[in-house]
Amino acid sequence: SFVLGTMQASVLHPNTGEEVAVKNLLSKDGIRYILSNTLTNFTGFAPLGLVLTMMLGIGLAEKVGLFSSLMTKAITKTPKRIVTFMVVFIGILGNIASDAAFVVIPPLAALVFLSLGRHPLAGLAAGLAGAGIGFTANILIAGTDALLSGISTEIAKSIDPNMVVTPLDNWFFMSASTLLLAILGAVVTEKFVEPRLGTYKGEKQIESTELSPVENRALRHTGIAAALYIGAIITLMLIPNSPLLNDDGTILRSPFLSGIVPILFAFFLITGITYGVSVGKIKTTADIPTIMADAIKDLSGYIVLIFMIGQFIGYFNWTNIATWMAVHLADFLTMINLTNIFAIILFIMLVAILSLFIISGSALWSLVAPIFVPTFMVLGYHPAFIQLAYRIGESSTNMVTPLNTYFAIILGFMQVYNKRAGIGTLMALMIPYTIVFLIAWIILML
Repeated sequence: SFVLGTMQASVLHPNTGEEVAVKNLLSKDGIRYILSNTLTNFTGFAPLGLVLTMMLGIGLAEKVGLFSSLMTKAITKTPKRIVTFMVVFIGILGNIASDAAFVVIPPLAALVFLSLGRHPLAGLAAGLAGAGIGFTANILIAGTDALLSGISTEIAKSIDPNMVVTPLDNWFFMSASTLLLAILGAVVTEKFVEPRLGTYKGEKQIESTELSPVENRALRHTGIAAALYIGAIITLMLIPNSPLLNDDGTILRSPFLSGIVPILFAFFLITGITYGVSVGKIKTTADIPTIMADAIKDLSGYIVLIFMIGQFIGYFNWTNIATWMAVHLADFLTMINLTNIFAIILFIMLVAILSLFIISGSALWSLVAPIFVPTFMVLGYHPAFIQLAYRIGESSTNMVTPLNTYFAIILGFMQVYNKRAGIGTLMALMIPYTIVFLIAWIILML
């Protein structure tokens, strides 16, 4: 900002046609901006409230063991002929529990495969492909949707102040992706990964993966509570002049869609409390805020990250560097005639490479979004579409880099069945999934 401000760099705003000059952050006005907006850059940052609210509900359900029991029940009760598909499918759905899926699904899938006389590492690979490489997909709205859409909205406003990206904007694509990736993951496992592993010759020690009678009863109670809540929402939407629908009686741009986060929060809160009470982890009402507080503690690193991201994006937008870079980069792409879908595909490949080194999805998005969201908006692309392209690239290479936080944990799971397993073993297992998922995702996007 100092260099560009000194050079008096400026561009014409693509929407208003007004001249936009780059402002120096080290000037008097810049320092005043820093001092007076540090708090609002943090507390007013859209993803903060969204994600904290979602995690109050999701965190409660996770801490009482609901997600772990659901995943165990779903995988262990699946018919043998579709068990591979279900392992990948449940792995993808597991991202609703955030990183818990990484430590629950792969070892559980390995045990299930072992119990069926199949190679346990094939089960571990299938579970990890769903939970890791398919992390961004889901048929439910997850914390990832809330976090990324909040960042996208903040940045898109530098080009269009009225632009809003909601947590629902990628739902059609990501819900379709869930089924597609589960099918492809099963095919890759059974036709490529498992044959390469051969017959398992280790010591077979099959541990029980059955739920206790108390856990089974708790799941039944939770299912009833979930059905009652969903039924109540549907009933409320069917009544005349429903407060959940738009004034014209439609769901488009309705309070239901704009208020999806508190609706989901209530869903996870009700189901989490029901399960927690049923298994005895919630004995009094005082236990509920205690468990919620414990879940929020897991977000401490994220809150620190959000503080820094909020400042960075706030400074970036104030200086007008985002607009200046976007216009010039868009002009360059126009000059070389690269404004079509191939520019989006190149962006996906760039993100896939960067994801090998920057593991946090929110951190990487906060770095590339200020440049590419305005650039592609100038070229006529909606920011939610750019966000979708980002999610494809970022998720595809999640589990082929040793820099991943869970890489060492997964290696520990692998060495239970193969003492000689190392970094190369795990990478070799996951590369086929990465290639197939990335290609399939791009084709689906096209």
